[in-house]
Amino acid sequence: MVDQADITRYLENWQDEIESAFLYRALAKAEPQSALAEVYRRLAITEETHAQFWEEKLRQVGRRPPRRRIGWRTRFLALLAKRFGPQFVLPTINAMEQVDSHSYDAQADTHHTQLPVQERSHARLLEAITSSSSTGLEGGTLAQIEGRHRTAGGNTLRAAVLGANDGLLSNLSLVMGVAGANINGRSILVTGFAGLLAGACSMALGEWLSVQSSRELYERQIRIEKREVEEVPDEEEEELALIYEAKGLPAAQARTLAARMMSNQTTALDTLTREELGIDPEELGGSAWAAGATSFFLFSLGAIVPVVPFTFLSGAIAVGVSLLLSGLALFLIGAGITLLTGRSVLYSGTRQVLFGLAAAGITFGVGRLLGVSLSG
Repeated sequence: MVDQADITRYLENWQDEIESAFLYRALAKAEPQSALAEVYRRLAITEETHAQFWEEKLRQVGRRPPRRRIGWRTRFLALLAKRFGPQFVLPTINAMEQVDSHSYDAQADTHHTQLPVQERSHARLLEAITSSSSTGLEGGTLAQIEGRHRTAGGNTLRAAVLGANDGLLSNLSLVMGVAGANINGRSILVTGFAGLLAGACSMALGEWLSVQSSRELYERQIRIEKREVEEVPDEEEEELALIYEAKGLPAAQARTLAARMMSNQTTALDTLTREELGIDPEELGGSAWAAGATSFFLFSLGAIVPVVPFTFLSGAIAVGVSLLLSGLALFLIGAGITLLTGRSVLYSGTRQVLFGLAAAGITFGVGRLLGVSLSG
């Protein structure tokens, strides 16, 4: 017996599918590249097949499918694609697909159909198209030739600069706050090293958890992909062919290449993992331990700077030297940021010093007020 909740779900699924089909047809019409337009048309056909599946479900329970109406949001996205091109709306559509990619996994009606696999395939395919469209093959190639865009290693450089900056700013503020309270030099030194270790451990643990979680997610995605290669190789071959078409290969060549890749399951899994998921199965995003250790080192490198003067000086002199060394380090960090932003070294360095010393001044003032209050 089918209850009203099931009927409502059938109608919602049906509406989602007809709107997806409408949107893919709009993308196909607006896409200037014929190969990619054909990919969108084939996606629309699949979504239309899904809609017919739910129409049949409604008929089986004695409900006639309602008249087709496309929502304003879908129509607006289609209008934007027509006016500005598919690339303008692809990130939004891709986000919608990623949310809906597992919507059929828990629905018993679809467990013995290809709907869940196809929806996940669509999401991965659209992710690949969106990534390719956002980077731009020609622009990326020209950038590498000209050497103006430092994309290679850019994330590593950014992490190094910001990691050291976090350590320096947080520990400088902590040390100045304690110094403002007129606590003796030994206590400031202990506080500085405690702040260094606490902050560095926290950063390292956070980075380890982030990378390890990503690795576990990648491993799960690869297991799912492996099961699909074994259970539905025809669907995976079709998906791989669509990806190659989206990258610009002619349809016949894309199908031939996909068939050759799928002839060996090990090769097929490796290829699909790289092409669909964007994952290097040998790296899986890198080592979590290496990422944690690097984060610990970079944070400590910045955090040690304001503490060093208190190891051999005391009083106002130690505070002054700490501010001087920290100011110099802040300027160097600001100069390092210009490698990412392209701004003036003097501008970025001075801005970094001003912001850093302002934070230190605020915590020093708070420390002074608390110190006076406690002593009184």
